[in-house]
Amino acid sequence: MLDGDNLRHGLSRDLGFSDADRAENMRRAAEVARLMAEAGLIVIVALISPSRVERAGARAVAGTLPFLEVFVDTPLPVCEARDPKGLYARARAGQVARFTGVSAYYEAPDAPDLRLRTDGLTVEASAAPLCAALLRLSAV
Repeated sequence: MLDGDNLRHGLSRDLGFSDADRAENMRRAAEVARLMAEAGLIVIVALISPSRVERAGARAVAGTLPFLEVFVDTPLPVCEARDPKGLYARARAGQVARFTGVSAYYEAPDAPDLRLRTDGLTVEASAAPLCAALLRLSAV
């Protein structure tokens, strides 16, 4: 699993949160995921990718490798209520600039390969469709 927070501690530590830096972070994650997938691994990339163009770019990097665009569809108030780091409250107070969904844009996917709803569901119930999709892809 490639986690956006972890990538920003290492591979993308030189990037900020400008539109260009966000796009570069996504490109780097896609390139690493492709290398890992070519080595035979199932790779889950957990990033906030606010732009449809960036997500299409990640799909292009994957080329002929299996690729699922998964939209974790959680209403903003639920995200704020679940926020363990307090980032939403800090963003609402103006202490975090360019925070996706608060002070920076987010374009929901038009047609994701998989939409995971999480509001009112357990983690297991939310993740079950993803697990099933990964099992289907690995059987091919």
